[in-house]
Amino acid sequence: MTPPRTRRRAGGQGATPAHNLPRRGTIRRAQAITTYGVGSLVAVEHESFVVSGLDEADRSWNADESPRIYERRLARLLDVDYFRLPPASEDTSRDGLRVRRFPLMHSCPECAELQPHRLFNPPAGRSVCGTCEVDLVPSRFVVACEAGHLDEFPYWQWVHRSTDRGSATVGGCGGRLRLRSSGRTSSLRSILVSCTCERAPEVSMEGSFRKSALKDLRLKCRGTRPWLGTSAPAQECGLPLRTLQRGSSSVWQPVLKSALSIPPWSDGRADPLAEHWDALRQFESREHVAIYLKGAFRGECPVALDEVMALLDAEREEDPDAENVPTFDHRYRALRTKEYERLRSGNDESEQSREEQFVCETPLGDQAVLGPLGVTGPMLVKKLREVRALKAFTRLVDTESTTDTKEMLLSESALRWLPAMEVHGEGVFLRLDEDRLSTWEKAPAVAARVERMRTAHQRMLEERADDPSRVVPSPATPRMVLLHTVAHVLINEWSLESGYPAASLRERLYAADDMAGMLIYTATSDSAGSLGGLVAQGEPDVLDRTVRSALRRAEWCSSDPLCMEADASGLSGTNLAACHACVMLPETSCEQNNILLDRSLLVGTPDEPSLGFFAPLTRG
Repeated sequence: MTPPRTRRRAGGQGATPAHNLPRRGTIRRAQAITTYGVGSLVAVEHESFVVSGLDEADRSWNADESPRIYERRLARLLDVDYFRLPPASEDTSRDGLRVRRFPLMHSCPECAELQPHRLFNPPAGRSVCGTCEVDLVPSRFVVACEAGHLDEFPYWQWVHRSTDRGSATVGGCGGRLRLRSSGRTSSLRSILVSCTCERAPEVSMEGSFRKSALKDLRLKCRGTRPWLGTSAPAQECGLPLRTLQRGSSSVWQPVLKSALSIPPWSDGRADPLAEHWDALRQFESREHVAIYLKGAFRGECPVALDEVMALLDAEREEDPDAENVPTFDHRYRALRTKEYERLRSGNDESEQSREEQFVCETPLGDQAVLGPLGVTGPMLVKKLREVRALKAFTRLVDTESTTDTKEMLLSESALRWLPAMEVHGEGVFLRLDEDRLSTWEKAPAVAARVERMRTAHQRMLEERADDPSRVVPSPATPRMVLLHTVAHVLINEWSLESGYPAASLRERLYAADDMAGMLIYTATSDSAGSLGGLVAQGEPDVLDRTVRSALRRAEWCSSDPLCMEADASGLSGTNLAACHACVMLPETSCEQNNILLDRSLLVGTPDEPSLGFFAPLTRG
């Protein structure tokens, strides 16, 4: 990571070359999308920085060095032309991820001064107190609003809150702030802030995290966006501010969208027709499309006419209602539906070119052995490509909890690209028998058990939202919870059988009234890519043994009987019979953050064995 280049001044010298900027640390390429993306805070040793934006003047990284990624369906969904990979390691990239120092407020553990970093007069390139020559400590606290703005904690107002604030301004008392720890406890009560003006008593940080703490000080968000630097002036915001720990996950939450590369968008090439699609969509007939292409390219079109028509038909299927402009949610659901249909129908390798990045074939074995399990339609995904793009980010709010989540964009200007990662690997797709599933999910005992989870999840979403009327309904249904839990036990089983670590496998659920499937696939871009071990698990005879073995493991947990008999478990009671000893996975493997899990829906309980979808297999 490198600080942003120095901006050119009138009459001055040029900007410092990027390769001459000091490097502060390293992160993995994938972390620039999932953990340390634009606007996030990253701690490097004893220093703290915010990752710069993507604007031309203050770009987070040198786009000229970043390879382009093409995924037509996802680019269309996110209204961009293409994607770019984040910078690689120091060995392969002259540039790096650019950062800015934030928060600016620092304290010295020796002299206890609390002030902006520059006032300590540190030597160039170092973060030490110019007087005491000890490492400075970045402020532990920052403030943010639900619109995504980020600012310094208002220490001066916090200390002087008991004095007349009507005409007071920051620093107007003439004193200097100090911060110390009493050392009595590790709580906020032991962190003490004072001012040398002696007009206000020394106060602790206790109570600073209350929702109304800063509102009581008559403070509102100023709209600051430190990750964009001076290129983006503060905007009037006025929303309530919340105090956060600098390292809290609520400070930055990515809004990630992903898509599998499936035909007819699965070759990963640049789109030679990118500038012509708006015009092509106006033509219904093949003849009119051919005439347009002949005139546009003045000769032979680089894309075959049959392929152009297939692409147009695919777009029209995703936007079936031509009278209304499709919403983002509608298009994203359509994207998932098309994936499900393609995974069911397959894409045989012998009929495709070498550039094809999606190969999905029916296994050769007899699928009749899977009938007693209630599992059907296994498909071997021998080649798979997934693109994950960082669309935006949020602060304070859960990206899945509200209908109108305030997303903060990655740049001030409208860019035609977004940061993204691509994964090449393999996977296994399978479905549950629809007739058996429909009968099972209508059972009163099953519906009542899932309703407990849905109620707890809905309550959690409402508690997190400032406006309960904006909360989206919980996705918990018997079908969804069952598919989710089955995917988890299979990932645990396959991590033992296929040679892949559990953290390198990922689930992709297709749960709706007309869908009941799951894709388990490799989810890393490193050496644990496509080794063939996972595809081998999809052969019917192997899958039969795997499912039975996974169910036997799910019958018992080392935390039983507490795990199985728990009235609620997990975050805010959103799980039932589920813990880290049985079905929970690494966070990178789960679409739902390890909530909405219940292994009793697989194998039943001692009191109600009929709850389990697979109960006839497990309890004889």
